[in-house]
Amino acid sequence: MKIIIIFFIFSLILIPFTANSFSQEVETKITNNPIVTLETTYGNISIEFFPQDAPNHVQNFITLTNQGFYDGTLFHRVIPGFMIQGGDPNTKTDNKGSWGMGGPGYSIKAEFSSRSHLRGIVSMARSQDPNSAGSQFFIVTSDSAFLDREYTVFGQVKEGMDVADKIVNVQKDGNDCPLDKVQMV
Repeated sequence: MKIIIIFFIFSLILIPFTANSFSQEVETKITNNPIVTLETTYGNISIEFFPQDAPNHVQNFITLTNQGFYDGTLFHRVIPGFMIQGGDPNTKTDNKGSWGMGGPGYSIKAEFSSRSHLRGIVSMARSQDPNSAGSQFFIVTSDSAFLDREYTVFGQVKEGMDVADKIVNVQKDGNDCPLDKVQMV
């Protein structure tokens, strides 16, 4: 995925992490929030991150992006009136039965904040375990405050909500998977 990362006097030092657990030891010195632009087959979505609220999730997303982890992945779950979800490496295959189950091979401890899941918020997807987030994320297309303090908010859409709205309204199957590929390129 071609990603444009803009750092405004952003400095982040990350203690190395293992393949099984993402280190919680992060030192940050941030004066502005970094912005990433996701290029999709439906247009671009620019995300401003909240490193002061979720430094480990922000660093994880930026690290995965720089490694090309998200290249070719799909928005594999779309629910009108709620959200779009992507970031699963399993979506690079045609085995829809595995979609929604993949990740980077480690998980990140939850970083809950007082930010509400309002339209445009970017948050981490996870299993039942609050500390199981890895690479999958979702963009809220309609206010969803019922998710507050249950999922880690780590950014918000600055530009491109019209693209998220196009994606959330694509035709989908009974499992909320788009019928046509909505890919991060």
